[in-house]
Amino acid sequence: MVLINDTHAVDRAGVVMGAKSWWSQTDSGLLEAALGLAVLLVGVYGMLLPALGVAGLRDPVDTREVEAETATRVPGTVTDAVTGNGMTLTGTRQADLVFADPDLGQRLLLALPEIVGGLFLLLILALLFKMARTLRGGDVFVPVNARRLSVIGLAVLVQAILAPALSTFTTEILVSGTPMAEHIPFSVTFTGEYALLAFLVLALGEVFRRGTKLRADTEGLV
Repeated sequence: MVLINDTHAVDRAGVVMGAKSWWSQTDSGLLEAALGLAVLLVGVYGMLLPALGVAGLRDPVDTREVEAETATRVPGTVTDAVTGNGMTLTGTRQADLVFADPDLGQRLLLALPEIVGGLFLLLILALLFKMARTLRGGDVFVPVNARRLSVIGLAVLVQAILAPALSTFTTEILVSGTPMAEHIPFSVTFTGEYALLAFLVLALGEVFRRGTKLRADTEGLV
């Protein structure tokens, strides 16, 4: 019986060694560097620069893409447009709502969806970075990574719902009481791609959880 256990131990060690052979410390370093760079870029372009725009320290976000009804034609122009209250709505259906000189409140509402989206993306990247660090030990299948995948899946799902809703509600506040309100209907459009991705990540997290539990139970028997 002891011989069988030793054989299993040798086989398991061989599998682990085989798993390590295709992933080196250099690969782990490169992956961590790529994720670290992604965190930096999202932090700068997704959060810092929009926040500086809100504070008036750089050019702010002044355009919001909206779903609009057919715009009226302004005499002397070559494009369909509606103007009023320092705003210009150009195009039909997928139109651009442009603010000539947005005030603090308008700058905040315009930048808010991008900043919130940046926060969620930073959370996801930070969790992926922590998962990548577990590869240094040659084993990514650990219980904490199952929990991280679950959090990532929930973050993607919440963002899939929150992003279009936040954009719609902030747009409604921006155009409320202006001539633009009658040209921009209140509507929220959800897409299924991110929801599907979220459920796939959640399913992967469950696979991780069950796999690590099964391995722990198996190791207890050997």
